[in-house]
Amino acid sequence: MAADLPEYYFRTRENGAFVYRVDTENRQRRIEMEQIAVVNIRNGQIKPHGPRELSEADMAAIREWMAEREEVLERRRLDDIHRAVDHLNQTAHWAQSDATDAQLEEITDTLLMAMHDLRAVLVRKKADRLMKGMKDNAES
Repeated sequence: MAADLPEYYFRTRENGAFVYRVDTENRQRRIEMEQIAVVNIRNGQIKPHGPRELSEADMAAIREWMAEREEVLERRRLDDIHRAVDHLNQTAHWAQSDATDAQLEEITDTLLMAMHDLRAVLVRKKADRLMKGMKDNAES
């Protein structure tokens, strides 16, 4: 089992991870994990844990993990948006075919405000992209 273990373990948290060095080279052949750093994905900060200094190998492994983690999170964000579209479609079907008057009364205003807010953002962003495209074409 020890041969299959990674050199580092990243305990993820909302905005990054705690980084551990994995060690099995001890008398008892137990898996030991020593915390070596704290990583913040949002601001790119890597802080050594305690008084230690991180080696170049440590930093390279952490930076590689950070890049991979950012890709995973971006894929998840897009997947969440695709799921939101599915939920909106399911909500429309529910409202049309299954919802009671009391249920609709409970959620209609909140849902309409959220949809209005989303629509306003999407329209503004699309207009910005169109204007930028027109400007880029004019400069070409």
